[in-house]
Amino acid sequence: MSKHQRTISKTAIFYTHFFFRKFPALPYILKWLFISIIIGGLAGTASAGFLQSLEWATQFRETHLWLIALLPVGGFLIGILYYHWGKDVEAGNNLLIGNILDPKEIIPFKMAPFVYIGTIVTHFFGGSAGREGTALQMAGAMVDQLSRPFKLDQKERKILLIASIAAGFGSVFGTPLAGAVFGLEVFLIGRIRYNALFPAFASAILADWVTRLWNVRHTHYHIDLIPPTDFLPILYSVLAGVIFGLCAATFSRLIHWAGSFFKSKIKYPPLRPVAGGIILALAVFAMGTTRYIGLGVPVIVESFEKQLPLHDFVLKMIFTIVTLSAGFKGGEVTPLFFIGATLGSALSIFIPLPFGLLAGMGFVAVFAGATNTPLACMLMGIELFGAECGVYIAIACVVSYLFSGHNSIYTGQHIGEAKNRRYENQQNKSISDFL
Repeated sequence: MSKHQRTISKTAIFYTHFFFRKFPALPYILKWLFISIIIGGLAGTASAGFLQSLEWATQFRETHLWLIALLPVGGFLIGILYYHWGKDVEAGNNLLIGNILDPKEIIPFKMAPFVYIGTIVTHFFGGSAGREGTALQMAGAMVDQLSRPFKLDQKERKILLIASIAAGFGSVFGTPLAGAVFGLEVFLIGRIRYNALFPAFASAILADWVTRLWNVRHTHYHIDLIPPTDFLPILYSVLAGVIFGLCAATFSRLIHWAGSFFKSKIKYPPLRPVAGGIILALAVFAMGTTRYIGLGVPVIVESFEKQLPLHDFVLKMIFTIVTLSAGFKGGEVTPLFFIGATLGSALSIFIPLPFGLLAGMGFVAVFAGATNTPLACMLMGIELFGAECGVYIAIACVVSYLFSGHNSIYTGQHIGEAKNRRYENQQNKSISDFL
């Protein structure tokens, strides 16, 4: 190397060191931007394929209703799959949350195909389940495999898993901002992990973009009438939030109780979804409607367009609790959207607010109470329904979060900050300790 080349090299090194000293966050941003691009690509592509498969399964079932009679058979296949080969991934979302709080072994990659197959089978034969659990588990299982090749330590692996949850949630619902915050707040009630802020937002935004690149479209909702933010509408919003919070707590309690009931009565795990499938299939044929199975998106849309009866949210709650507690796969969140939206629409019978606004408030507020993620749900409401209803959405989410108590659909969640003085000495305990 010539003297001139050595001089140029030393100058470049000097300015590089100076630049990084001047902007110490740059290496962190560049590193996690690179990782987030990979996370976004993996999670976005997985969500796109999953959503398209789910749409096909739903349409095929609705045109071949005799398939619902085979729901017990589908349940048995899911039960056998997890009993013989999937015991180490059966915890699902709680396994992801547990590894963020206390990282252990790398999450087995098989979680991704197992939950995908289980969810598609559940919907194909007529179970009542959601999709967020599948998207989160697929993203988490795939992304966690990057821990070893990238030589991430435990602290960085926590960030990686948070980013994967953000990407999975943001891409499956088309709400990247809500997805990012959901990943940051879902594992520790009352606290947010700020050291994962950039990776969570970058991964969620990129994953949503990738999903849209695959030409996947999400459902749009519209609230026709939003009243001025005066005293009485705000007071009514608080009242609605209380009801949404109690509904969320009831759902969380019942689904855990029903799961324990199935386990206590049926010792052989593969037979639990068989029993659940028989109950669900008989109920569908006896009622003569598929309104309360699958995702239920058409009914959610309907709740924004007209006032619905009170029994809609009750029946969806029953169908979902039987489906998931028996051992079928899928998420709880889309059914919670259904339950909240239909409950909100029906509340317009008693609460003098527009049914569309109440449906939107219930859509996100019941979810906020059942997952203890009020900030993510506020953002989701704004992303889905527009900023004009933001005040009402925020009130409903916060009140629901407070009135749902220390309940959750995720038993792996830990208490970071107690919701009230009664539980101040219970910090760092998990939700499972309160069941």
